[in-house]
Amino acid sequence: MERLSRLFWPVLVTPKNAVVKNVEAISRSQKLLTDLGLVRPAYNGTYQLLPLAQRVMKKCADLVRRQMRDVGAQQITLPVLTPSELWKKSGRLDGDITEFYLIKDRHGKQFLLSPTHEEAVTAMLASIAPISYKQLPIRLFQIGPKFRDELKPRFGLIRAKEFVMKDLYTFDRDAATALHTYNQINSAYEALFQQLQVPFVKVEAATGMMGGSVSHEYHYLAATGEDQLITCDSCGYAANIETINEASHDKHCQRCNSTNVRSVTGIEVGHTFVLNDKYSKPLKATFLQENGKPENLVMGCYGIGVSRLVAAAVEVLATESELRWPTLLAPFDVCIIGAKEGSKEEKLASSVETEFCNALSGISNEEDVLIDDRSNFTIGKRLLEAKRMGYPIIVVIGSKAANAVPKIELHYISGETMDVEPNEALALIAKYTNQKRELYNTKLNYSAPAKSNKASIS
Repeated sequence: MERLSRLFWPVLVTPKNAVVKNVEAISRSQKLLTDLGLVRPAYNGTYQLLPLAQRVMKKCADLVRRQMRDVGAQQITLPVLTPSELWKKSGRLDGDITEFYLIKDRHGKQFLLSPTHEEAVTAMLASIAPISYKQLPIRLFQIGPKFRDELKPRFGLIRAKEFVMKDLYTFDRDAATALHTYNQINSAYEALFQQLQVPFVKVEAATGMMGGSVSHEYHYLAATGEDQLITCDSCGYAANIETINEASHDKHCQRCNSTNVRSVTGIEVGHTFVLNDKYSKPLKATFLQENGKPENLVMGCYGIGVSRLVAAAVEVLATESELRWPTLLAPFDVCIIGAKEGSKEEKLASSVETEFCNALSGISNEEDVLIDDRSNFTIGKRLLEAKRMGYPIIVVIGSKAANAVPKIELHYISGETMDVEPNEALALIAKYTNQKRELYNTKLNYSAPAKSNKASIS
């Protein structure tokens, strides 16, 4: 169990009479994550992730990693530096590259601080040739830093110059199996977003500089979103406005022609593409067919902004003054607050707290329990801070624990409060833990990776 007195947690304290000058528009998530000591701004558009944020980020990355492995993807790590000559071969270096970082080493060789790795992973497979049709499909993903020289970094982790991303690259033998893979990965994305329990919308999207033939985005709807989306309440169709005829987007649905359409703003948290041979052809990434002849691999790529996803979830769920977390991402499930040092109930309450913590260790994952042992502070101050941090369950072991029949206070994130005996509190926490475990283990049934050119399209 973690003790708060040992946690590096530099909360931003603003004096009561201080005049705060807003030099930029900030979002709810940016303000809360910064003020409450989870992140700190470093340089414009870059952020330092402190221990509490790192806990949340790890949980998010673990969920993403689990979904990727469930669809047969294997994790790799590619260099952050990508030779610009690869982007020259794919044609992307000749496009708009104003948002990308280009650097040179001491020998004059030019590299990109990679915003994405299509060229790099395709070149890797090209260097491994020959690849047999029997080895397909190949699904490779990584989770790590990406870089984009944003003109106007905004809203903290939602639009930053350096961010954490999961990028998956798939390689199939033909368009049918590539589409089969595409549907599988999109199912995995939907399972992930359902696990996180934050309302999301999947929309048709433009392929943009990535290229390809099919693309979808996943969005959290929020006022601070920078993407304009159109949704149809009649048939459920949704699309990024970039894909729709400007003259008709606010009048008729592109699918059912209904006028029951709405314009909303979203924060993009995931993006999927069928790339065809846009990268495999110029970079000569091929496989050998049954007849021994080479054929271009058919690619897909799939991204999830892990750091953006965390911030966007806070943006949607939090109140103006208190953090709120998806159940599976909360930095701690339970926060325990004991009696104040020197209080008349300290001795009896401390005994109850010790017994309670010992029993709790067999119920909850100890890494998800935080003990606020700063007994020099009042219970009220610590309770207020715990509520602002959004811990799902707060346990207060104070004056009522010194009663003939000890009682402790349970405070739920929903606002519900109850006084219960320790055993009942343990049972309620066990119930929460079991529900969380069930949510974590929820899976969609994916069909097996296709190995035949006669693969069914899901």
